[in-house]
Amino acid sequence: MAHEGPSRIREIPPEQLSAPQKAAIEAVIGGRGRIPGPYKIWLHSPIMMQRLERLGTFLVNESSLKPREQELAILAIAAHWHGNFVFTVHARVAREQGVAESVIEDIRAGRLPKLEDKREGAVVEIALSAPEADPASDAVFARAIAALGEQGLADLLVFLGYYSTVAIAMKLHRVPVPQR
Repeated sequence: MAHEGPSRIREIPPEQLSAPQKAAIEAVIGGRGRIPGPYKIWLHSPIMMQRLERLGTFLVNESSLKPREQELAILAIAAHWHGNFVFTVHARVAREQGVAESVIEDIRAGRLPKLEDKREGAVVEIALSAPEADPASDAVFARAIAALGEQGLADLLVFLGYYSTVAIAMKLHRVPVPQR
């Protein structure tokens, strides 16, 4: 399916912003220091935008997942949703964090990469198995609990849901994929 065509994000001119939209922008800038791309989409639902900002800021800054684990999870869920914008942006971040190109390409292809770190391996295994029709096997679940703990698994599952929302929104709105 082609992702070509102009972006569908309808930016709202500053003079047309409602009071709730202005408050939502202030909240996002307060939490993130800027307005990331998906928030321009979510601005059309300002209360939801504020809730997503709080969740996203928590997930990135306060969850039990380490930065590399976060990037691996994002790559896996973006690949599932064919979220090329999110995959491209976060592949760049993953490379900067030392994730091997072979790992990134395995995740892009839906293959479980060989990862030495048990936490990273569990993150990717759960992220790749979560969208499947059947629940992860008992062995996969046990490895995830052993590596991440109950809190880590809970954080990971919400992380996957949040970044599914981001990937779907950016794809549907045809946000141009940045050059690698």
